[in-house]
Amino acid sequence: MAGILYLHGFRSSPQSFKARAVGEAMVARGQGGDFFCPDLSHEPRRAMAQAEAILAARPDLTLVGSSLGGFYATWLAERYGCAAVLVNPAVVAHLTLSDYLGPQTHLYSGEVFEFTRDHVAQLQALEVARIDPTRYWLLVEEGDEVLDYRQAVARYAGARQTVLAGGDHSFTRFVEFVPQIIEFAGL
Repeated sequence: MAGILYLHGFRSSPQSFKARAVGEAMVARGQGGDFFCPDLSHEPRRAMAQAEAILAARPDLTLVGSSLGGFYATWLAERYGCAAVLVNPAVVAHLTLSDYLGPQTHLYSGEVFEFTRDHVAQLQALEVARIDPTRYWLLVEEGDEVLDYRQAVARYAGARQTVLAGGDHSFTRFVEFVPQIIEFAGL
């Protein structure tokens, strides 16, 4: 069996457009039971525990991570030997997210939470020194206003890469790639 574990970004949720697009495509194929998208905690340690619990039961999953979810997917892919699709991933999450210390509002629930220096340290502890580029497919848009796509291109050198002009951090052409993502997952 194969399936997909989708990891959403910072302040996002399973209700995000990208998560729903993949989930709905899996349901349409009759494979909804092979799609997993936990509502990840804003605490990195807890978020990884959530993902690891799913991978413990289903080690055959391909990871799909967007933004911070791409950072998480990298750590999990190297730890568990999974394949991963990374969509506008955060490459140096502890540096990028250190700009967001303090109160944050969840984009979908409206919940307010505190993002702390301890959370930044937890992200730094998840930094992967070396990757096996054969595990990854990188999807980036050059117009990402949040993250510098060139960092991802350099970090995942040797991996399959799709670099598109324009766009933004949401990865505007995501729907076009959903069938290919599912194929990449071996489904």
